[in-house]
Amino acid sequence: MRERWGRVRRLLAVRLDNLGDVLMTTPALAAVRRSLPGVHLSLLCSRSGAAARPHLADVDDAIVYDAPWSKGSAPRDPAADRRLLQQLEQRGFDAAVIFTVYTQSALPAALMCRLAGIPLRLAHSRENPYELLSDWVPDPEPAQGIRHEVERQLALVAAVGLHCDDDRLRFACREADAQALSARLAAAGIGPQEPLLVVHPGATAASRRYPAAHFGLAAERVARDSGLRVVFTGGADEAGLVAEARSVMQQPSLSLAGLLSLGEFAALLRRARVLLSNNSGPVHIAAALGTPVVDLYALTNPQHTPWRVPARVLNHDVPCRNCLKSVCPQGHNDCLRKVEPQQVADATLELLAESGAAPALAPLSSPPIAYA
Repeated sequence: MRERWGRVRRLLAVRLDNLGDVLMTTPALAAVRRSLPGVHLSLLCSRSGAAARPHLADVDDAIVYDAPWSKGSAPRDPAADRRLLQQLEQRGFDAAVIFTVYTQSALPAALMCRLAGIPLRLAHSRENPYELLSDWVPDPEPAQGIRHEVERQLALVAAVGLHCDDDRLRFACREADAQALSARLAAAGIGPQEPLLVVHPGATAASRRYPAAHFGLAAERVARDSGLRVVFTGGADEAGLVAEARSVMQQPSLSLAGLLSLGEFAALLRRARVLLSNNSGPVHIAAALGTPVVDLYALTNPQHTPWRVPARVLNHDVPCRNCLKSVCPQGHNDCLRKVEPQQVADATLELLAESGAAPALAPLSSPPIAYA
């Protein structure tokens, strides 16, 4: 370990994108915790990422920040930037690790950390950051290939001597959430031992959504051949997708769209025999819990596949792969649309035949979240 980093006692981990990205950073956060046992580890994250905080045992607290260099739906007030700078300076951090995907620049966050007086600043960067970073890791992506997101972040912290032996994703379920989920299922007539197939037809980006009716057709076949009860999930704004999927089914199913907290949703995934989903945050929660995944994986980028969990990754190859777009630039979504529901059902049944029991519950207390 580099001597300067061995003396760090207050560390800021910067991860400003979505919940799934935070989860794929948890092995690197575990490396920080294992290598610096007495460190106080704070997470600077988006509101979406902060939702995971109560389930991350390696993180002591979270600061929520809507960064103006990240995608947003509304103009950002520069006063929030000044408040964040003041808060970071008051917290007296010794070091900051800035986690980004290879298409993002770490330099705006590096500048904020420098202005806040944080002396050690580590990040990947393709361009020379000069004094913005104290520890610069030249970014090999995409010129030298594209790593899985977990590997990228582990390599970043390893550059300053931070390591751990277990590179699995982390997400701790809580007993209260499991009890609330059990009560909700019982009210719908689902007992504690009834085997479940969870289907999540939504995704924030339109380019990553498999047709909802195709989800329903695949779930119908799996339910008929396996006897699993189908439970659909999603946000309240995805209830229409769930209704479309259920409309083509004859087998019984349950919709919990818009009804579950994140903790209850995780408890449901822990109970599921398989998750059938678009590639989105639920896939990474399932991976952290050890729940097998059938992942309808749009070919927008290659580095976010299910990590260290039994999985089937399904798509149709297209010449426009790795487009990095939230909306299909060709207007056809062929990388998902051309995957037949029969293929999805076959993959799910194969995975069911191979998979074992879900992992055990790991309760977690919940340190506070601060809002910048």
